[in-house]
Amino acid sequence: MVRPHPLPGAVGLSHLSAYDWEAADGVCGGSPHLHLVCTEAYVVTGGRGAVQTLSPDGYRDIPLEPGSVAWFTPGTVHRMVQGGELRITVLMQNSGLPEAGDAVFTFPPEVLTDPERYTAAATLPPGTGEDVAAAAWRRRDLAVEGYLVLREALVAGDTGPYREFQRSAARLVREKVPAWRELWRAGALATAERTGEQLDALAAGEPAYLGEATAHAAVPTRLGGYGMCGRRDEYGLPGTTPPYAEE
Repeated sequence: MVRPHPLPGAVGLSHLSAYDWEAADGVCGGSPHLHLVCTEAYVVTGGRGAVQTLSPDGYRDIPLEPGSVAWFTPGTVHRMVQGGELRITVLMQNSGLPEAGDAVFTFPPEVLTDPERYTAAATLPPGTGEDVAAAAWRRRDLAVEGYLVLREALVAGDTGPYREFQRSAARLVREKVPAWRELWRAGALATAERTGEQLDALAAGEPAYLGEATAHAAVPTRLGGYGMCGRRDEYGLPGTTPPYAEE
């Protein structure tokens, strides 16, 4: 069996320039959302900004500046905030699954609980034209609308709306779990198993696998796409990041 050689740990990778669109609360930034099974990290490479998070430990506003790193575990609502030319590299667990399905926007409950309506609000037209930008802006505003309600309740000590949002998000993605499991098996799990095989070979004094040593390189496969948090440069790395669906 010939297995792909993903990035370390089978992480996914993209670059983002945070949106500078002003939302209803006067803040410029992206669409609040959470991931169900993936941890995601921001590595700041330029500019200034913040990431706002909602989790069982409350509301946080984490400053972002060049050299800083922030990451959030599954279930954490996060909103990227633009402070001035913010540019980040995004590292995504499980072969880039956060940008290939494992994300639910903080739309209001009446949208979140209607799968057809949710899909219509979350999906962008193909391409990178003005109509796509307008759709991404509308999607962001709808997500912020629901997010502000969740944040207000959480700050007041009421975790009920936040917990219900998590449950609704889990219901929305339930049918996707089999496909996600296969992606995990082919990526993160296969990578961990490969390390185990290498350790076994070293312990046996038979490091024949080192004869397969090589190097890889990649360039973005799409520039300036409209992601959840900003304009996105994507990498379609075999075995690591699946083809990005048009959102």
